Amino acid sequence: MVRFLSLISFTDQGIRDVAKSIDRAEAFRADVESKGGKVLSQYWGIGSVDGCVTFECPDDVTAASLLLSLGKNDNVRTSSTRIFTAEEFAAAVKTT
Repeated sequence: MVRFLSLISFTDQGIRDVAKSIDRAEAFRADVESKGGKVLSQYWGIGSVDGCVTFECPDDVTAASLLLSLGKNDNVRTSSTRIFTAEEFAAAVKTT
């Protein structure tokens, strides 16, 4: 499994319908699970970032598909990065 951290910002449409944010998050969770993944954490924020989610899925292509589907609804924009456990990062460092 690969893991991602996505920082989330509401679009104008997303903030107008902010009351539906919890339902949209649950829909994303269901989409992740339907593709063999798992949402690891999800938080809402106040400030420069409106929320963040960490999730794992079988591969990078699945992650890209999930994030593209999320963006198509025009409620949020995401900035995502692949994240690693300490063990995975240590293994990468050993090969440098």
